[in-house]
Amino acid sequence: MVSDERALATWLAARDYDALAATLAGRGVPPSVSWHDFFDAAEGLLDAASVDRALTRLSRPSLAALASGDAASEPELVRLALAADSGRAYQPVRERVTELASRRPEAFEPRPEPPAPAPADERREAAAAERAFTTAGSLADALLACLHSPFARTGSGAVSAAERKRLADSGAVGATDDIEDLLAAAEMAGLAVAQERQWVVTDAGERWLEAPTAERWAQIAEGFRRGLPAGLRTADGGFTAVSTWLEAFPLDPDWPARAERLRRVGRAWGLLDGDAVEFSWTTALRSGAEADPSALSAHLPAEIDRVYLQADLTAIAPGPLAPALDLRLRGIAIRESRAQASTYRFTADSIGAGMTEGETAATMRDFLAGLSLTGIPQPLEYLIESTAARHGLVRVRADQAAGRTRIESPDASLRDTIAIDQALRPLGLLADGDTLVSRVARDAVYWTLADARYPVIALDDAGAPEPVRRRAASAPAESGAATSADTYARLLSALRSGHGTEGEEGWLGRELEQAVRARAEIVVVVRMPDGSERTLTLEASGLGGGRLRGRDRAADIERTLPVASIVTVRPA
Repeated sequence: MVSDERALATWLAARDYDALAATLAGRGVPPSVSWHDFFDAAEGLLDAASVDRALTRLSRPSLAALASGDAASEPELVRLALAADSGRAYQPVRERVTELASRRPEAFEPRPEPPAPAPADERREAAAAERAFTTAGSLADALLACLHSPFARTGSGAVSAAERKRLADSGAVGATDDIEDLLAAAEMAGLAVAQERQWVVTDAGERWLEAPTAERWAQIAEGFRRGLPAGLRTADGGFTAVSTWLEAFPLDPDWPARAERLRRVGRAWGLLDGDAVEFSWTTALRSGAEADPSALSAHLPAEIDRVYLQADLTAIAPGPLAPALDLRLRGIAIRESRAQASTYRFTADSIGAGMTEGETAATMRDFLAGLSLTGIPQPLEYLIESTAARHGLVRVRADQAAGRTRIESPDASLRDTIAIDQALRPLGLLADGDTLVSRVARDAVYWTLADARYPVIALDDAGAPEPVRRRAASAPAESGAATSADTYARLLSALRSGHGTEGEEGWLGRELEQAVRARAEIVVVVRMPDGSERTLTLEASGLGGGRLRGRDRAADIERTLPVASIVTVRPA
């Protein structure tokens, strides 16, 4: 045990910051743990409870390697500080493996390579493509709703019931859609991220919304593969056969539910369809090749770039509208039906919302003229003009000199309404001549007024209108190493500042510190001035100034020994 702790402490000290942070994160070490040096870290990582937690998260091949004594075949075991570079598992790990294997022998037995799945027929591939097309539309609806208002999360991390009801009532998510599965796929692809108590859309998510369906699918497929646990991924960049997933982590009680979610997500996106068959695009993805949507695209409905604008203020798309066009059209109209042929309705509120996002009467007319097969009907022209005439009656700008935000309007009655609106009380509005002022930042004031349905625009420092977008989260880090290094920065600094682990001196100091802390009885071998060695049994009582103090039980006297003269130390 002592030699293993010493070897692990030396190995940890030789790791660079990112590698060491990855090891700590892989072992689930809390960043707040009170370790003072690498000896503490080695002791903690080899503690039986810590080893058991690590074994629970190991894949079946790693468990089998530990049981067989050939840990060198699984580099993950070295990275997780369960085995030395030589491939030999540390003694405390071997003891826990022996004990667990006596109770769960099947968990440590390797499984034979499953037979290759049969290629899926054209009917199955067409059905999978239809599922992927439908799911892409559902995720786009969910991300659009999340862009407008981030999804609230409960303490368990799930989307709140109130949020689910809001999504269902707005039609953003259908009754058969699982919002958790949609967000799981979005998170793996880096389109959305859970920040504290809410889900927010990333910059990559906003770009994904404008991409064609085939490109959307490819990004999700790559993210799905990248987001699989290490135990399911292969050395060539692919992943293991789906039939092996359920038993991949035999000691983890939470794994079956997680595996089932991964299978649901994969099926919804046309990647998986049972264990016996496999789609051609999945075979390539599983072998490590880049996601290629060409085979899937052959089964997708053709996207169109024109709609019919009706005099009843509706737009009818006779097929699936190209995502970029659909996204912009939904910025100024409400989609009433979602199918291969969709209907959109223009209202004063929807056009006003588009202007809030930066549209103008001119940009809307240009867009609709290029989109419409029937020109722009007169009722729609009038609605755009009348809405534009009213929009911008409320202007918000930052007063840099005063450090305030000013709300201006030529309509005194509208300004008075804003001043007494109870929904705007958090802004702390105060009258200042013909304007209202607030200490809240301009963008926050702008969105509060917009959400309260006031015809508001934002002005830049020069007084010109400028669009304001709701802030999206920055894209997640491409690898967890940098994030882990930031998370463990304090702990890594404490470990680095601890005493060294080179040679016997570092370990000797560690053993003496532990003995003094426990007031333990130890046996020390001391080198005398004449070169001879003498063995003493002491009850350690103090360590400082390069000297060890302790009571010699045999002579019943207090001794003070120079640490530099101590050759070895061991428990009595």
